[in-house]
Amino acid sequence: MAKRTDPQAPAPHAADRHDLIRVHGARENNLKDVDVELPKRRLTVFTGVSGSGKSSLVFDTIAAESQRLINETYSAFVQGFMPTLARPEVDVLDGLTTVITVDQQRMGADPRSTVGTATDANAMLRILFSRLGTPHIGPPSAYAFNVPSVRASGAITVERGNKKAVKATFHRTGGMCPRCEGRGAVSDIDLGQLYDETASLAEGALTIPGYTAGGWNYRLYAESGLVDPDKPIRKYTKKELHAFLHHEPTRMKIAGINMTYEGLLPRIQKSMLAKDKEAMQPHIRAFVERAVTFTTCPDCDGTRLSEGARASKIKRISIADACAMEIRDLAVWVRRLKEPSVAPLLAKLQHTLESFVEIGLGYLSLDRPAGTLSGGEAQRVKMIRHLGSPLTDTTYVFDEPTTGLHPHDIQRMNDLLLRLRDKGNTVLVVEHKPETIAIADHVVDLGPGAGSDGGSLCFEGTVEELRASGTVTGRHFDDRAGLKETVREPTGVLEVRGATAHNLKDVDVDLPLGVLTVVTGVAGSGKSSLVHGSIPAGEGVVSVDQSPIRGSRRSNPATYTGLLDPIRKAFAKANGVKPALFSANSEGACPTCNGAGVIYTDLAMMAGVATTCEDCDGKRFDASVLEYHLAGRDISEVLAMSVAEAEEFFGDGAARTPAAHRILDRLADVGLGYLKLGQPLTTLSGGERQRLKLAVHMAEKGGVYVLDEPTAGLHLADVEQLLGLLDRLVDAGKSVIVVEHHQAVMAHADWIIDLGPGAGHDGGTIVFEGTPEELVAARATLTGEHLAAYVRG
Repeated sequence: MAKRTDPQAPAPHAADRHDLIRVHGARENNLKDVDVELPKRRLTVFTGVSGSGKSSLVFDTIAAESQRLINETYSAFVQGFMPTLARPEVDVLDGLTTVITVDQQRMGADPRSTVGTATDANAMLRILFSRLGTPHIGPPSAYAFNVPSVRASGAITVERGNKKAVKATFHRTGGMCPRCEGRGAVSDIDLGQLYDETASLAEGALTIPGYTAGGWNYRLYAESGLVDPDKPIRKYTKKELHAFLHHEPTRMKIAGINMTYEGLLPRIQKSMLAKDKEAMQPHIRAFVERAVTFTTCPDCDGTRLSEGARASKIKRISIADACAMEIRDLAVWVRRLKEPSVAPLLAKLQHTLESFVEIGLGYLSLDRPAGTLSGGEAQRVKMIRHLGSPLTDTTYVFDEPTTGLHPHDIQRMNDLLLRLRDKGNTVLVVEHKPETIAIADHVVDLGPGAGSDGGSLCFEGTVEELRASGTVTGRHFDDRAGLKETVREPTGVLEVRGATAHNLKDVDVDLPLGVLTVVTGVAGSGKSSLVHGSIPAGEGVVSVDQSPIRGSRRSNPATYTGLLDPIRKAFAKANGVKPALFSANSEGACPTCNGAGVIYTDLAMMAGVATTCEDCDGKRFDASVLEYHLAGRDISEVLAMSVAEAEEFFGDGAARTPAAHRILDRLADVGLGYLKLGQPLTTLSGGERQRLKLAVHMAEKGGVYVLDEPTAGLHLADVEQLLGLLDRLVDAGKSVIVVEHHQAVMAHADWIIDLGPGAGHDGGTIVFEGTPEELVAARATLTGEHLAAYVRG
């Protein structure tokens, strides 16, 4: 066992304290009084199985407290506009510096958010075109697709005696395409999906989610007085139909409450279509996909910009052309512009664009919707503004920065992390990849297990000491998966012909069925475009992509997987009462905390306090509900069980519930046996959420499983379990197609399809098809070289 901090040891010398971040008694989430001292101006990597407490220590304790203390430096007035942050559960936390968190949260749910708007690149381009573009069309906002292009005017009237004169007029105009309002696409709504025209409002004609009879959305139309609620919609007069579908916003009273009435179409546009589809609840997204057709805007050809903005050019290039270029090509174009009057602007823009290239994102374009970036791409985009920052003695916190990176690109990411450190910054990295753990100055290993079995400090020291430590991470650090001796024979093929999505270059490929197929290639080579864009979605195809799980603190594995439904029914049947009683979000909720389990006290300018509800003791249920039992357990005790405990509980005996047991089996299959059924989704790690989603999709009846980087967030020790799961799916007659960078998954494949040779316009072609053994033998591609080095240790 390598050295670790002894909490009983004498305190370090006062001079040494300035070089340490001291954490004592950390108890956030599953942390068990963790004591750790981190060296400043060094690169520290936090390791441990998924759910061991890494994020709880780094993000929820260190980063959260730094942000809270920074917020406290503002005036009470300013703090009133900032989010309220509670102090983490920790005894001592000192030596903190300003923390900059670079996480994997997806960027921009707003459909108008792009890679360019999410960085400073678009703003600089707009200034450049407002100075050099011809014909000149106005200020920088004239080139902005987020600023309306409708001309606004006003006047200041000055009175002199009995005369009035206009003192001044002003005009403000932006570059937004008026047809699509800067979205690049227009929508066509199928009215037949909004209502049944043969029925009246009183008969429930509206078929839109949230517009059921009796609800406020329904009453707004039925009680407006503008239409006859008892008349079938198809019999409306022209005036009634216009009022129903297109009426401008008007204030009126409905049942004594002031409400804004507007036509159904603009109301749907604002409430549903203005949001990113990924941010919608599943039933809303299903409705939108059914009712709305999106097509490229015919006026701006998808550029989002007004005609004037598109006509203004610099050396025959418009701002729309510039934003559509791959960033590495745009960097070359900017480098060729020689104009002394804007030299500082050009230098700054060039540095920003070259940072994209340096970080491995040169294949993106500035007009790429931010919401389409993967978690890894989003994290690297966020890194860009920090690469040229003059700040030093700052703490940078990264969440698995190698996610989505091909082995070829990991070295470049490592170089960037080391460069941030060498500028005098403290760099804290949560990571599983041995290539990045290997460059650490200091390693902190948490565990030994996950959930309630984790949260302890297992090791603290150097990489070499980690190797000899005997911890789970140390034992698996040098793991290497060997090539299969025999591979499965395909049972058929899924033909892809002429694939041209994004950067694919008329690709023809046969995806074998009945085997484990791994699609590889550097980031941006076209893997996801091939798999998600070319395999027809629908019956028989189960796709598990990287879109995030959304849920509140009330959401948990039991509600997300549908497990709570059979559990509630089992309780109801055993006790002869309604199932709704056994939901903390329904009739069974504790009336004091409304089923939240905590009471939140708002202290205005000070941080609010969340305290355990004294009436239900945090159990979330009314006391009367807890009197009902199933095999000797009440509902709160069942939700406090781990998946493994519940699997045994519902497997046989008085609590035997096959429907619940099937769901629990799937959760155990993906390695989540330690997870508590009632644990809030907001406390799950990224790897846990990914596997939770996989468990849900395994219930779908499909013959083809398409997985997008299932090793994301997985510890070295967990990858072997994932490979076992993939094997079980194939052995059960499924076809499994995996987009993956992890060499262990490549080595385990029956068939590999490698895309490249580069990213963006340098990718989009098939550079290899065959078995892993053939790929290693040929070593003709970047993937082949790295896989050969991996299997040979």
